[in-house]
Order: sequence, then structure tokens, then C-alpha cells
Amino acid sequence: MKYDIAAFVWPSYTGDEPRTRIFWEQGFGEWQTVLAMTDKGGYDGCRWPRKPLWGYVNEADPRIMEMQINAAVEHGVNVFIYDWYWFDNRPFLENCLNDGFLKARNNKDMKFYLMWANHNADHLWDKRNSDDVSEIIWRGDVSPQVFSEICDRTIEKYFKLDNYYKIEGCPVYMIFAPENFLRSFGSSEKCREAVEEFRKKVKAAGFKDLHLQSVYWERGRFDFLPEDDVCRGKTFAETLDYVGFDSYTSYNWGGTLRSFDGDYRALTDEYTEAIRGYSDDRKMTFYPNLTIGWDNNLRFKKFIPGVVKNNTPEAFSYACKKIKEFLDRELASGKLASPLITVNSWNEWTETSYLEPDDLYGYGYLEAIKENFAE
Repeated sequence: MKYDIAAFVWPSYTGDEPRTRIFWEQGFGEWQTVLAMTDKGGYDGCRWPRKPLWGYVNEADPRIMEMQINAAVEHGVNVFIYDWYWFDNRPFLENCLNDGFLKARNNKDMKFYLMWANHNADHLWDKRNSDDVSEIIWRGDVSPQVFSEICDRTIEKYFKLDNYYKIEGCPVYMIFAPENFLRSFGSSEKCREAVEEFRKKVKAAGFKDLHLQSVYWERGRFDFLPEDDVCRGKTFAETLDYVGFDSYTSYNWGGTLRSFDGDYRALTDEYTEAIRGYSDDRKMTFYPNLTIGWDNNLRFKKFIPGVVKNNTPEAFSYACKKIKEFLDRELASGKLASPLITVNSWNEWTETSYLEPDDLYGYGYLEAIKENFAE
């Protein structure tokens, strides 16, 4: 069977977007934070610093992306999911996709789709001020009119490309923060209407339909909805089913686990057990996720508890086997329409969850993907 291994891409490793200097003043994106890695102690089973084998490259350079696409495809990664942002009434961090991936001569060798990362922007990306993330710099929710403009732009600029990823002929569009998505419209009814309008536009552009996907948050809540809202008090899945979502996946395992901390194999077992319950929920079509690790301390001056330990390539291969078993079972039962597994991630260096090779494990994580999924 051919699997669709879809790795999230954090498009910050470029200085081509001037507004990134708010967070990384040196002008080459979050590589600035990676270069400043120091061992803070408390890392049982972890090692810092780690260095990228490919160097601190500009991922908005099409020549760099040609190399990365080749490496990805050779190891069985055949889809990139680009984190996509809209802040301050315009796109943010689009250069990695537009100037890097889409201008790479071999970009047709793999598919891609968008995840609208519609969370609020605070000081998390700025190590100078990240110990206080209470101040919101840009909000992730938008007005209904802006969302309509985003839909038009997305259909025209991305959906119509031959290598945009589709499920059953429907372009896939993921939303990271469904709470902010509903806040954009003020009620679940109006959000539902906006989704229906999005579908109409997609069909008018010649597609069968839209496949709307959400990141699933185990503890997601919609208590901000008005008291008389039809979805007030409903579960996360029930609310998004009403709004019109087609499927769910994880961005990483932190949205499901009781605590994103501890031994990697134990967390693998906990996650795979939890998503069996998602499979049994008739309101959910759930595509599984592979998460390589978690340690967000690189973004902070002080140590922040919550570190995934012992996430070696061998342990990651164990997770690959468990997730593959889950996906095969779901496909055989007819619950899923695509052999899709999302992966966190291609390059989340500052969250310690990346497939890109480093000086500690080399190509070990990519080799685990190849061993378990490549044809």
C-alpha cells in the first residue's frame, strides 16, 4: 500500500518576511533561536545542543527546497502541510511555500496542503520576552469578510495547483484553532454558514467539494459561545460536526495526552490507545499523527517542565509501527478515505520534533519513515 506521509512545515527558517524581525531581529528567522541553544540541565534522556546537518539554510530558497523535496520523497514523505498565517490583515510567513517549495523545479514530486495556523501571536517566538506570553501581538481570529477573502485567495492561489493534496477529489484545508475559527463569526450557526459558503466557492471553482479538517484538541471547549447557541454545551467533536468539518488529526500528541512529558514509548502507547476511542466516536473521522518529540525549552530563558525523553529513531520506529497498525485497521473497516498520516514535523527544531537530519541521529528519523512506509 502507498501511504500519504504528510509532514507539517514550520515556515520560519527564512529571513525573507520583514515582519519576522519583530521576533528574530537578526534577519534569518527562528534559526536565531536554534543557534542560541544552550544546555539548561534537567534533560534526562535528552541532549542539547543539536545542529542541523543541512546547515542553517534559507528554506525560501528553491534550490534548498529541491534538495529537501528529494530527501523527503526518497524516504517516503510525500506531502508537506504548510503552516499558513494571516495576521494584521495580510499573509505572514508565506515565503517558504511561495518562493521555496512552489518555485522548486521538482515540487510536483510531492503534494502539499495548508493548515491555517489561526492561533494568536504572542511573545512565544521572541526569546527575549517569551517568559511572558500574556500580551497578544496579533489575533488569530478574523472578520467574516476577511475569511471570505482568505477563501477566494486560497482557492485561486493554491487549490488549483495540480499537486495540492485532495481526499476523494476534494482539496484538504486544515484549521489549527477551531475556537478562534468560531470566534471569527460569533456563533456556531454563522460559522456553519461561512463553511457552506466556502464549499460553494470550491465547487464553483470546479472541485467536487471541500474537505475541511481540524486539529483535534482533547480538552477543546467552546464555552465562549452565547447561551442560546445551538452548540453551547456540546462536545468538541459535536460542535465541529455541526459546523461542517469532515475530519480531524493531531498537530502533535500534546492535544491528546494527559501530560506531554515522559518516556516516548509510553507516550506512544497512551496516544494510540486514546485514538482508538476517537475511532469509535461516530462524530469523528480521525487521521492519526506521528509526533517525533517535544521540548519547547529552546524558546525560553528558564526551564519549562514537559519534555519527551528517549525519543530515539528506534523508539520512533516503534511509534511508526503502532500508527501504521491503527491506520491499516481503519482503512480496512472503511472508516477512512485516504491512507493519510500527519507527522509533527518536518522542521519544528524549537519544539524538538523534526524529521530533518541532525548531528545526533543523522537521518535516523527519516530512515524510520522509509523502513515502515516507503514503497
